[in-house]
Amino acid sequence: MSDVAARVAPSSPFASRARDAGRTGRGRNRPSVAGTLLFVLMLAGGLGYATWGLVSDMHETGAPPLAIGTLVMLGLALLIALGFEFVNGFHDTANAVATVIYTHSLRPMVAVVWSGCFNFLGVLLSTGAVAYSIITLLPIDLILSAGSQGGYAMIFALLLAAIIWNLLTWAVGIPNSSSHALIGSILGVGLANQLLTPRDQPQSGVQWDQALKVLESLLFSPIVGFLAAGGLLLLAKTLVRRPELWRAPEGDRPPPLWIRALLILTCTGVSFSHGGNDGQKGMGLIMLILIGAAPTAFALNRAIPDSATPAFIQSTHEASAIFALHADGTPAISAARARGIVDRAIKEKRLDQPASYAALSSLSDDIGRQIQSYGAIRRVPAEAVSNVRNDMYLAAEAVRLLPREGAHFTAGESDTLKRYAGQLNHGTRFIPVWVKVSVAIALGLGTMVGWKRIVVTVGERIGKTHLTYGQGASAELVAAATIGLAELYGLPVSTTHILSSGVAGTMAANGSGLQRRTLRNLALAWILTLPVAITLAGLLYWLLHALFF
Repeated sequence: MSDVAARVAPSSPFASRARDAGRTGRGRNRPSVAGTLLFVLMLAGGLGYATWGLVSDMHETGAPPLAIGTLVMLGLALLIALGFEFVNGFHDTANAVATVIYTHSLRPMVAVVWSGCFNFLGVLLSTGAVAYSIITLLPIDLILSAGSQGGYAMIFALLLAAIIWNLLTWAVGIPNSSSHALIGSILGVGLANQLLTPRDQPQSGVQWDQALKVLESLLFSPIVGFLAAGGLLLLAKTLVRRPELWRAPEGDRPPPLWIRALLILTCTGVSFSHGGNDGQKGMGLIMLILIGAAPTAFALNRAIPDSATPAFIQSTHEASAIFALHADGTPAISAARARGIVDRAIKEKRLDQPASYAALSSLSDDIGRQIQSYGAIRRVPAEAVSNVRNDMYLAAEAVRLLPREGAHFTAGESDTLKRYAGQLNHGTRFIPVWVKVSVAIALGLGTMVGWKRIVVTVGERIGKTHLTYGQGASAELVAAATIGLAELYGLPVSTTHILSSGVAGTMAANGSGLQRRTLRNLALAWILTLPVAITLAGLLYWLLHALFF
């Protein structure tokens, strides 16, 4: 996309605003010494804290030292995953600070640090639901063998594909969605894995049921942003008759104090909700990397207290009885055979069958028996961790998918199975604090580097007139609420798409008009992201699988 400021006269408002928005301080166009020092300190602190957290967790759990090759692969995978979050900051976190920087409510460095703090809080207080909803899109055999050669090929391919597309769109100032790119990359890896699987084996590819749910949230959230932001603007203009709220910024003069407070508040809301949703996308992949490389330390949630063990064991027995009831007299199956049957039934979508129920009954009994023999989840020995975790993951995934395959349970059975799945997920789906902190720092560093292009696009290139204070507040308020609700329900959404569509909605509602060129480029990026990311990730997965694994 060509630069708007370059296409108009230097004395025009657009050119003037672009120059103003590009400053990192009063009258300077290059990073300050303080900003550079802060960046270096945050980078060193983040890498140091991540290293300390990794070593500390492995030491506390008694995990054996990693082989040199595994350690190198782990370090490289973690750097690429954090690199994705860094690039994510170019696009998504920059949207959170766009209005406060463009309106001169906060100086750029202050805005970035402020946004980073609330991104950090959002990440830290996140539930992890979005992180693991991303994981469920991946082929199940790659999830169960995350530390294998194919697992590393998967991680490298999908993250590199998302990073490449994000950098390309950032370079031309298009607010592309990092969520969109990552999900497209996951779909690409899933399709490639399915094509590479021999025909005589169960085809393990994209989890389409979950993928459609995620794609629906990505499709409808921008529509919600457009309509809700436009409606909120019209309502606010009716209720708040203060002309200064509906003016565009003038020069580099900050707005009145009450407007500054409003814009800072909405920026804070978007930053917090963004951390709670977008920040989780990389966390799920980081956990998959850690589980594959160091299962003893990260495959099971060893923070679960011993006092929770009796309830967990009771839940496994209750679930086993329900599965046995639906097995229609199918003979008991050994635990060793049960794992393979459940795995194959999930891949082939044949869970709602007597043999699958018999296998699930045996698998659930075996999970309870193992935990009871060890005394608690945290006491599972290193040599058994991977198997226990995989058994728990298979059982939880089966419970999630059964209703979608037409299984019918009574209300009491459904409640029991829901409780059982919740306990299984609590044992396998967790995120250490150091992972959350590392992701939050990576997001903040990305924002410090890449905010300028996105600020200009959001402020000037969507509508035919400059963004007013009220329009910015309306768009950000809607974005914060929409992203926050999506995180509550475990749905990944795009901060970029919601905020950009919200700004467009306020422009349309205000009668300001929309710049077709920008909207066309935004729509083109939205349309192209999935096929490009799918193709890039699929090719990278095939290449890595062929050359190195």
